[in-house]
Amino acid sequence: MYFAALLARTEDGWEASDTELDDVETLSDLADLAREAAAEDDTVLVLIEQEDAWFGVVRIDGEEDPRIYVSDAAAAARSSYGEILLTDELLGKEPGDDDPDLDALDLDGTEDGEDEDDDDTPAAEAGVSGEIVPHGPVGDAQVLDDLGVSEKQLKSLSEDAVTEIAESLGASEVLETVR
Repeated sequence: MYFAALLARTEDGWEASDTELDDVETLSDLADLAREAAAEDDTVLVLIEQEDAWFGVVRIDGEEDPRIYVSDAAAAARSSYGEILLTDELLGKEPGDDDPDLDALDLDGTEDGEDEDDDDTPAAEAGVSGEIVPHGPVGDAQVLDDLGVSEKQLKSLSEDAVTEIAESLGASEVLETVR
């Protein structure tokens, strides 16, 4: 079960709206969706959560590049929504870098002609695209520092992270209206 919401900062506090990510295919699409919800060039947060597996925070400040934090890259990589957030830059790869070990892999992560049961790649490491990603958090863990959620707090969040983030921001009531 996924939950995604936009929190847009306004003069009067935070405004929340739930969002459908079905038409979002890239981080650029997600950033455009967030900017549409912004009052002028104010901060917009996209909060995405897959129950008990991972959460992500995307921060959009005007026309600046999105800042991203993902709590568990390996778990997010198994999700189509998570893959939107896991850019080459976020994973520390140069665009166009190919993993030579993945050249012979089919889209399902198995080698050509190999049964899936024979795959030696741990499922927790292979993403939807077959790309190997690290376990644990990736991205800008200080993405919410100036909003009252420290890096330490962000990294300690787990099961109900989106609700806890909203509480720290003083936006829990508006988030609950879209849940």
